[in-house]
Amino acid sequence: MSFSALGLSEPLLRAVSAWHYEAPTPIQTSAIPAILRGGDVWASAQTGSGKTAAFALPILQRLSLEQRPGGRFVRALILVPTRELAAQVGESIRKYARYLPSPLKTLVVYGGVSINPQMMALGGGADILVATPGRLLDLLDHNALSLSAVSILVLDEADRLLDLGFNDEFARIVALLPARRQSLLFSATFPPGVQSLATALLRDPVRLDVPTEPDTKPEILQRAIEVDPPRRTQLLLHLIAENAWLSVLVFVATKYSTEHVAEKLRRSGIESAALHGELSQGARTQALADFKAGAVRVLVATDLAARGIDIVRLPVVVNYDLPRSAVDYTHRIGRTGRAGETGVAISFISSGTHAHFAQMERLHALDLPREQIEGFEPVETEAPVSLVAPDGGGIKGHRKSKKDKLREAAALAAGGAAGGSAATPSSTPPSSAPPHGRFSNPPSQPLIDKTYSPRSAWPRLR
Repeated sequence: MSFSALGLSEPLLRAVSAWHYEAPTPIQTSAIPAILRGGDVWASAQTGSGKTAAFALPILQRLSLEQRPGGRFVRALILVPTRELAAQVGESIRKYARYLPSPLKTLVVYGGVSINPQMMALGGGADILVATPGRLLDLLDHNALSLSAVSILVLDEADRLLDLGFNDEFARIVALLPARRQSLLFSATFPPGVQSLATALLRDPVRLDVPTEPDTKPEILQRAIEVDPPRRTQLLLHLIAENAWLSVLVFVATKYSTEHVAEKLRRSGIESAALHGELSQGARTQALADFKAGAVRVLVATDLAARGIDIVRLPVVVNYDLPRSAVDYTHRIGRTGRAGETGVAISFISSGTHAHFAQMERLHALDLPREQIEGFEPVETEAPVSLVAPDGGGIKGHRKSKKDKLREAAALAAGGAAGGSAATPSSTPPSSAPPHGRFSNPPSQPLIDKTYSPRSAWPRLR
């Protein structure tokens, strides 16, 4: 099927041709006609499948045929979870609108930068506003715009935006929207916890659940490599050199790790940059731009970079730290193997994360062989069942952590003070807060967290 068969206007067909879009993807084939008909759409499709064009093209066509209202009104509102995704969506919309006879005003707003230029840009309203929820609420608090004329609402990466942690912010925004509007939800995944919210938001939606077909499935070679945590950086350097990778996206668990790992790579002669939420917006934008331009060879990032960011021809993604959830695994590895390209996704597995990765494999119907690289074979092993804490705590490793040693010393001292002689470790009763080794999982928490944190545990999304 061609784009012309989907009902798009000549200027939009000219734009997709200029950007060398040869044929619509399955989600575009299904979504574009449905959106042009004006109904609500609930679309789920794999990452890298062309979701942005699937909603942007029909929105541009609809708005180009309607008259713009005066004042500080917005006609189409697109909510996204991150600043980087907001910038990317705005850039895509502008390139699709290039040949429209009457220009449409598209603005992108997000936090981390001064609000004053954004308020000034909103003078006279906007045809399309791409926004993160936090900054949108800031602008509304300053009376910089009105949502009363919004005719189309889009939630991109809807699972994040409908996350219960942001329910209050989203509820405030929806309350300001007109009841009669078209609502579109797009995401790669829809966890059960947010489906009820999606159902309440949409009215008789067209449900599009585009399966991963063999001819559209991303060609991603997934590998699981066993390595002790202290040797992960050296293994990463070895893999980069051995495979001559020119561009590598490395995911870690914390903002501290992004800086720490990037610095170690730089000391080894690999130009690297860190990307995390505590950086200024200028630093975040620069790090991503340098990576895309090839000025930076390795980008070490938190899951901030896992959603929606399109990096052309990214050859490899490395899970230096495993993601917290199976959903995040999908988004992480989806940064490679996009738009018909091939890619590699490598996960580092240690003795303490075998069970965690095995559960993710079960949820994704995977069965990856565990590899060991010569010279980097792990020495730390999982403890036998006999070493499981007697109070039901996690499996202990052979190597005790400093905290475990301090607890044992305190227990021995307490026993000696109470009974006149030091108690042996085997006679020490379990404490009410059992120690957990470096590679153990507290029994009160699942290996993969499929729940949502309360709002108090989340920062305000900007």
